[in-house]
Amino acid sequence: MQAAGKVSEALETVEQARGHLYAFHQLMGRADLQLDEAVSTLCEGGHDELAELIRRDLIGRNVLPGRWTFQIVEEYDDGYYRCFKEIERQVRSQLTNGRRHVFEAEMKERRRTAGHPAHAATPNDSKE
Repeated sequence: MQAAGKVSEALETVEQARGHLYAFHQLMGRADLQLDEAVSTLCEGGHDELAELIRRDLIGRNVLPGRWTFQIVEEYDDGYYRCFKEIERQVRSQLTNGRRHVFEAEMKERRRTAGHPAHAATPNDSKE
């Protein structure tokens, strides 16, 4: 059971990393769109050569060869992430009968005050 917990903990770290990847994707998209305004401002200020440099070399540029960030996210999701999720599910299925967060559930049971309405074991037991 401890091994399943370690795999689950690693999955939580992978989920955080995935969130950072999505944040990177969104930030890069926003930056690309912000360059449109920068180009307009440069043109208004008579800096047409700089505006053209940005338009030609930055706007719409691949962040990795042949890839925009959405493609990186898709490749990650379809490859490493999908594989990790499937293996974690297999580990959990074999070691905990598919139960998730076994360690946390046991800790909750140890730490809650029986009978206290704010410490109900499940939502169905709650009288809050």
